[in-house]
Amino acid sequence: MLVSVFEVVMRYGFGAPTDWAHETTTFLVASIFALGGPYALATNRHIQIRILLDRLSPRKRSWLELLNLVLGVLFCLAIGYAAWVLAYNATHAPDGSWRLETSGSSWNQPLPAFTKIVILVSIALMAVQQVVRIATHRRARSDLDAPK
Repeated sequence: MLVSVFEVVMRYGFGAPTDWAHETTTFLVASIFALGGPYALATNRHIQIRILLDRLSPRKRSWLELLNLVLGVLFCLAIGYAAWVLAYNATHAPDGSWRLETSGSSWNQPLPAFTKIVILVSIALMAVQQVVRIATHRRARSDLDAPK
């Protein structure tokens, strides 16, 4: 917000618009949005529709939760592959040498490359969280299956 306020003041108050405000704001918003997924997953604050789960027995609920976790890992792997390709292409020239993709604007900073790296890291974090949840789920399931 401060970047946008600064831009408005500079543009309309002083007649001196910035070259960097729009790109910086886009990078910051995209990064915060991308990192919001792993944060929501880590704090268990993501949107959940539990109508079906709440109607099932504990054993069936456990199996459905496990299926959901496995599908989550598969989703992260698929999206992660696409994010890897995008991040690699944003950080390497066609000949394989290191270079960062830039915006092509008058400021021409490598924020598009950084954004793609943040997306890749976010997806990797979510995949790791899903795998940890599977391990935790297995421990909880073994407690459920233990004779009483």
